[in-house]
Amino acid sequence: MNLIALADFNVVAAHGGFGPAARMLDRPKATLSRRVAELEQELGVRLIERGARRMRLTEEGRVLHERTRGLLAELQEAGEAVASRAPLPSGRLRISAPMVFAHVVLGQIAARFALAYPQVELEVVAEDRLVDPVDDGYDLVIRINPPHDELLIGRRIQSDQRLLVASPSLAIPAAWAGEVGVVPLPAVLSTATPPGVTWAIQTAAGEGQEILPLSVLRLSSLLMIHEAALAGVGLAMLPKLLVEKDL
Repeated sequence: MNLIALADFNVVAAHGGFGPAARMLDRPKATLSRRVAELEQELGVRLIERGARRMRLTEEGRVLHERTRGLLAELQEAGEAVASRAPLPSGRLRISAPMVFAHVVLGQIAARFALAYPQVELEVVAEDRLVDPVDDGYDLVIRINPPHDELLIGRRIQSDQRLLVASPSLAIPAAWAGEVGVVPLPAVLSTATPPGVTWAIQTAAGEGQEILPLSVLRLSSLLMIHEAALAGVGLAMLPKLLVEKDL
């Protein structure tokens, strides 16, 4: 019997549905539904009756849940007991992270980790390309606003905001001040920004405003965009993590 599918089934059964179980595990409902369907196919019985508004266990599902949930809990406790007796971590840990996050956050974290676990060879690669953990040989990949990928298991480690920023020295034509509708303003853009994109922002007063960035300079790195914005070249849309000290 597929123990992973069995564990997913027990979580769904314990929480009364795919939605609550998906929120608890932080995984897509479609993945849990597929796993339960695979388990049903393997056993040759239906375990869950799926309704439009609610689900319920079949008699076979109730029996399976009652007889296996304790066993799975014992297996987890046994694994945790063995892990607690394991020696200090050792080996190689290779991580890919976005440029800004790596430069602003991961340097200090990596240093603390290296001091705490000297037997681990930690390698952090700062890059903005979308890497493949398997093909590119990474143990961990940090991504910004990633799409759902059923082949990967993810966890949110930090939240941030994007802020529209500019140097106080930036000259904005008075004719544009207070303009209604889409406001065109000089901006520093990423080379990945498509033509005609607009920025929807919320002002300090809570009002919505749409900005049309007029490209004055295009750069491939947010770190370079940050420096250009500080120099007064134009507005920039940057993560709060990068500009908080300047603000």
